[in-house]
Amino acid sequence: MSESSGTVERVILAEPRGFCAGVEMAIKALTWMVRSFEGPVFCYHEIVHNRVVVDRFEALGVVFVDDIDDVPEGRPIMLSAHGTAPAVVDAARRRGSFVVDAVCPLVTKVHHEVRSRAEKGYTIVYIGHDGHEEAVGTMAVAPEAIHRVEHVADVEALPDLGEHVALLAQTTLSHRDWAAVAEAAHARFPEIWTPGRSDLCFATTNRQAAMVELAPRCDAIVVIGSANSSNTLALERLARESGCATVLRVNSVDDLPRRADGSADLMGTIGVTAGASAPEELVAEVIAALNPTNGTETLRVVDEDEYFPPPRNLRDLIAAVDRFASFGLGGPPTRGATTGDRDVPASDALAALR
Repeated sequence: MSESSGTVERVILAEPRGFCAGVEMAIKALTWMVRSFEGPVFCYHEIVHNRVVVDRFEALGVVFVDDIDDVPEGRPIMLSAHGTAPAVVDAARRRGSFVVDAVCPLVTKVHHEVRSRAEKGYTIVYIGHDGHEEAVGTMAVAPEAIHRVEHVADVEALPDLGEHVALLAQTTLSHRDWAAVAEAAHARFPEIWTPGRSDLCFATTNRQAAMVELAPRCDAIVVIGSANSSNTLALERLARESGCATVLRVNSVDDLPRRADGSADLMGTIGVTAGASAPEELVAEVIAALNPTNGTETLRVVDEDEYFPPPRNLRDLIAAVDRFASFGLGGPPTRGATTGDRDVPASDALAALR
């Protein structure tokens, strides 16, 4: 850490940070929905857990609902990235004119594991946060066969679950939150089944690994993200546990502490990261407000190149529109038209909607 001089001397940016592949996919999918349909487009639950993102879409006429019955019949519907209970998906398909399920593929993996284990007669111990949308949707896949736990005491309070027990988890958990509970589950049920590949999201794990490296080097840490974002709150806790005395979670640059002259009320070396639902534009605004005298540097722990394409029915719709537009302009019908979305970051797509 640096000697403090009353100003921000340096900013260290965590890498990776911000949007994960699932959020990238969901935001670009909803962007295409807004462009493809006359409003309003409806979305079941917040598309991702970030207030800035949700406000941006609401300004464009997207209506977020917590009950499918609140959607007028015949309107297009998007289902959020956190995953949706099967009964709600069925209700949306009966009610909506066009339904896009933007569930993260990593959450879909857990849903499949729940369904598969339940069908094989297993009782499932599921580590997840009470009331979190992902946990609610996952538990609804096989409610009669699943027990949610969050703390070691919850595992100890479980009844005898028999011989066939499986352990699954909410994807956005902190590894530290997960590890102690998983260890308790293994101790309680020595033959417990676990998936070959961890349920924890690689992007969440990568951002936490960057935080472990970042926190000891900084006088303060700024974590950008909303209070209802599980992975953002995990980053905030981890920053403190990793040795940084001053940790701030902000929704946007407006939440930074300010001095009377308007400058950021922080000093020394400041670490900056963002939760997996926070757009890069917020990072840029925070850095500008910190205005480090010695510039910024990047602390990179791993490169991420994961890509999740838009849901197939949305890709087919966009391709059909592209072919029709080409033909209408006098050109031949195109084949295999694509969105080209892999080359456009979701932050850019979101900013372009202003």
